[in-house]
Amino acid sequence: MQDKSQQVISAFINTAAEVIIGKEESIRLALACLLARGHLLIEDLPGMGKTTLAHLLAQLAGLHYQRIQFTSDLLPADIIGVSIYERQSEAFRFHHGPIFSQLILADEINRATPKTQSALLEAMEEHQVTAEGETYALPSPFFVIATQNPASQVGTFPLPESQLDRFMMRIALGYPDAASERSILTGDDPRSRIQELPVVINPEQLKVLQAETRSIHAASALLDYVQSLIDFTRTTARFEHGLSPRAGIALLSSARAWALMQGRREVLPEDVQAVLTAVVSHRIRDLEGRSGTDVGQHILDAVPVP
Repeated sequence: MQDKSQQVISAFINTAAEVIIGKEESIRLALACLLARGHLLIEDLPGMGKTTLAHLLAQLAGLHYQRIQFTSDLLPADIIGVSIYERQSEAFRFHHGPIFSQLILADEINRATPKTQSALLEAMEEHQVTAEGETYALPSPFFVIATQNPASQVGTFPLPESQLDRFMMRIALGYPDAASERSILTGDDPRSRIQELPVVINPEQLKVLQAETRSIHAASALLDYVQSLIDFTRTTARFEHGLSPRAGIALLSSARAWALMQGRREVLPEDVQAVLTAVVSHRIRDLEGRSGTDVGQHILDAVPVP
């Protein structure tokens, strides 16, 4: 099983890297988030490939895909659905909204009001939605990718901490290097090729890999390391507040997924280090004004590996 898992994971990454050129690390983190059954937040400037990455993941995993464009006038019912009176049956029937898909792209999520943003909370945490007193289960697998523009841009509403914490990882694609950008400029538009790509990991295979991820062993010494990292964020004066237990679970789950992607059955400190910045940078506030990679590296430098 492990060899077969490694083959399909490698094929997935290699195929994705042919479309999102020069961003293999981001692709690996996005796949790790999917395998760990989390949700992904991508923060970057417009035009950096955020939407393309979401569409690409859906295509390669054979997932039913819906894009929701968040705007200031979007309402919660536009996401969840609405009950409509039907004359023939003389009753109201609930019509599912776009949230009832396997992969949701919440595009420019921070352009919607906090009330509309909060419509995703139950879906992301419980994999269900409640409308007018009725609870409806969401499809499985269920994966939310949200994109947001930098808060400095006009017309954005900052995501509340409670919603940020629902995202297992936050990544940024960034500008491509010179060689990758030359390849983009001289080749066809990568977006035009997505629909032609084959399904590499179908939904049933994905669920098997997600179950396999949860079975990856974490030794006692590794758990000591994870706890030391978490405890450091809670005791240092540099951060306004430390990581929550949910963040600790996200860190360990992500490290398990990273270990599986490396073909191992046990989590190593290197796996934790590989995913830490993506898992913690949106969950803690640095009082010295640093963010992202600097925060993650500071934590790793301060806590020795057992």
